[in-house]
Amino acid sequence: MSGSSSSNPDAAAAAEPVHLTVHPVAPLELSSTDAARRTARGRWKLLLVLAICAAPVIASYFTFYVLRPQGRSNYATLVDPPRAIPEGLALTDLDGRGVAAQALRGQWLLVSVGGGQCDAACEQRLYAQRQLHAMLGRERDRIDKVWFVVDDAPLRPALREALSAAPATQVLRVPPTALTAWLQPAAGEPLEAHLYLVDPRGQWMMRAPSRLEPSRFKRDLERLLRASSSWDTPGR
Repeated sequence: MSGSSSSNPDAAAAAEPVHLTVHPVAPLELSSTDAARRTARGRWKLLLVLAICAAPVIASYFTFYVLRPQGRSNYATLVDPPRAIPEGLALTDLDGRGVAAQALRGQWLLVSVGGGQCDAACEQRLYAQRQLHAMLGRERDRIDKVWFVVDDAPLRPALREALSAAPATQVLRVPPTALTAWLQPAAGEPLEAHLYLVDPRGQWMMRAPSRLEPSRFKRDLERLLRASSSWDTPGR
């Protein structure tokens, strides 16, 4: 029987250990030229990604500002170039708490300006602001109403209650000199005379006439909302 086991070559081969040899590989060293090329390619890829992300925003503005049908004119005044909200704009709510300017980004803003006493003209603008917001139907969820109060005068309880009724108007106090560094009225008009439109990136880009016709301004708002529908959604 011993002879039969020694004559099996497969069994003998299976009993022998297998040895693997590992050869060290020298690390790949890039020349300074190759490294610079890789860095440049990485930067171009990053710029390409940023361009793709910004393309819908650019396209919507290009459509509204440039590719407008012949014979159509805007009722409101377009601000060209749009003016970004100042980083350090000092804002406080009615309880004196500070509000970061960048917190206003993420929604279209329909802005009115006035003093805390709010005379008859001020009340009319606030009413027009609320009326316009309601006239936009389901698109109104993409626009917030903001009232910038440019003094320290207390608001009448009835006015404060009306502004807090849903959909509420956000009321913020801001020094008038700081606000004029961002918003600008038409020549010969006070800052309080207009409604202002701010885009979701925090850029003031439209000013309504002082003698406002809500139905005409509504058409401008609807065109803007349609043009931005590919990149803007309701809610911050």
